[in-house]
Amino acid sequence: MRASRLLAILILLQNRGRLTAEALAEEFEVSERTIYRDIDALSAAGVPVYGDRGPGGGFALLDGYRTRLTGLADDEAAALALAGVPSAAEATGFGAALRDAFGKLFAALPGEGGARAEAAAARFHVDPADWYRGAEVSRFLPALARAVLDGQRVSLRYESWKAKRDWTLDPLGLVLKAGDWYLIGRSARGIGTYRVAKIERLDLIEESFERPAGFDLALWWREAQIQFEASLFTATARLRASPTGCERLARLSPRGRAAVAAAKPAADGWTTLEMPVEDSDHGARELLSLGAEFAVIAPVSLRRRVAQLASEIAALHCQELSQDI
Repeated sequence: MRASRLLAILILLQNRGRLTAEALAEEFEVSERTIYRDIDALSAAGVPVYGDRGPGGGFALLDGYRTRLTGLADDEAAALALAGVPSAAEATGFGAALRDAFGKLFAALPGEGGARAEAAAARFHVDPADWYRGAEVSRFLPALARAVLDGQRVSLRYESWKAKRDWTLDPLGLVLKAGDWYLIGRSARGIGTYRVAKIERLDLIEESFERPAGFDLALWWREAQIQFEASLFTATARLRASPTGCERLARLSPRGRAAVAAAKPAADGWTTLEMPVEDSDHGARELLSLGAEFAVIAPVSLRRRVAQLASEIAALHCQELSQDI
């Protein structure tokens, strides 16, 4: 435990600069006396750490000192960004680099740290794909990953739900969402999202580009999701659902889960709730997966569409059933 704390203190001093014993003690939830002993241990190990007393004082590393993993190649360093999702590293072409990086990282940890880290890595696995479906992996994904890292412009043919179109893009990042990969690219029209599986052709252009100043991929993706959902789910369904219906609705989508959580069952056990839907047709098709465990109250257009689809399903199955008899 102490070895990992010493390494963490070293990294904090390297990344944040001067820190007081009080700040370090609070960070690691130990006493200041323990921090002083840890600093002495780092000094004894040859780490050039020094302390200043008084206001503005604290511990710091000698200017220019940097700790690094010996022999960590550029691709290995890049692959560490995908350390939490090995399947993503494989899909983007960094699988071998990630395994090599982990080998060097484990070897660099002091004492039994490497063996413990390797044992922990063998006990946890992240599978980003949803149940009963495989992840869509495009043959262009490794080339796109390389273009993103190198800041290289690309030309592609993309099939959206409207039509096929050729684009010239600055690839700013890749996002793995529920098993599907999305390219975040900048064109003359601005920054947009492109599903990698819908790319039919990809060419690397011998041109580099400058990333937008301050661009934060994770923040951009979160905001884009919020805007997309707000523009998509513009209607509100008011319905009653049985306990079984509520369970199914909560599993159906985050919207359903939020709707169930915000409502309370009535005396008869059924719950009246409200949930955003895309429109009456999409909402009806979505809600019919609940079976006979729900009833639409409003809007009338959604109630009529549910009744129409249910009647068509019943008529089709009754006809086929009579033929079987």
